[in-house]
Amino acid sequence: MKYIFTALFLLIINSFDAQDINAITVFDKKLNSFLNVRDFSISEDGNEAFFTIQSPNQDISQIAYIRKDKKDWSEPQLLPFNDAYSYMEPFLADNGTRLYFASDRPLHKTKTEKKDFDIWYVERKNKNSEWSEPINMGKPVNSDLDEFFPTLSDNKNLYFTLESPTGMGKDDIYFCKWENNQYSDPKILDENINSTGYEFNAFISKKENFILFTKYNEKGGQGSGDLYISQKDSQGKWQKAKNLGTPINTKFMEYCPFYDEKTQVLYFTSKRSNRSPKKFKNISDFQQYVNEGENGLSKIYKIPFTIK
Repeated sequence: MKYIFTALFLLIINSFDAQDINAITVFDKKLNSFLNVRDFSISEDGNEAFFTIQSPNQDISQIAYIRKDKKDWSEPQLLPFNDAYSYMEPFLADNGTRLYFASDRPLHKTKTEKKDFDIWYVERKNKNSEWSEPINMGKPVNSDLDEFFPTLSDNKNLYFTLESPTGMGKDDIYFCKWENNQYSDPKILDENINSTGYEFNAFISKKENFILFTKYNEKGGQGSGDLYISQKDSQGKWQKAKNLGTPINTKFMEYCPFYDEKTQVLYFTSKRSNRSPKKFKNISDFQQYVNEGENGLSKIYKIPFTIK
């Protein structure tokens, strides 16, 4: 069984490399108006999406959303709970009634000093109702360290990035198991996923049978940050992560994966660039050329992508 699984896994990885680069497109041109846009989560019906918008130096982060009106997406809007603190890395769960995210907002409204980054969530009754005030997940998920990029499987197990001095590397991927209506203490994923370097921004599948994440400056990688995949074997153990290869990964930075299992589309953030100097007709021509498409800033891309 082990050899059969390994052969199947290699077949899947090889099929990734065979992807057509022309199949990769920006999620929607409406997001081109933002200098940096990253992170992505889409509703199960495909009619509502959440993402992070950032300032040029990324010191300002806010969560925005768009909704589909018939066939077209609406203009982006900020979520109402955004304020003077950082909000990023949204993940929609519980049939669209709960949105998880990372923020450095204070625990209490009476305080103004920024906290370390924690995982928070907001709730609503349905798509047309208002979001609640942000709720901190508390211990054991959050700590005095920085927690980032929440993602949940259908059984409510929570995966996230943690910067811990007791981890394997700089950033590592941890998970908290949901049992007896509460979360267990965070556990680090093993060396088939984490290393002495940087692993972060994980997406966990609904059945918790595969995980997508970013490795940074990995030896043998395509660029500064690459997307990797690991799948569980028949014993429930994570297999050694594999690079998704080209054209998904480039010599630039790829990160923040989100996989729509229903439509089999992979969404991810990339800082890829295909811009080169040329003669411009006028200032408008210049602005359009450097602001749209693959311009080296964070943009959200998508590609049809089958994971067996």
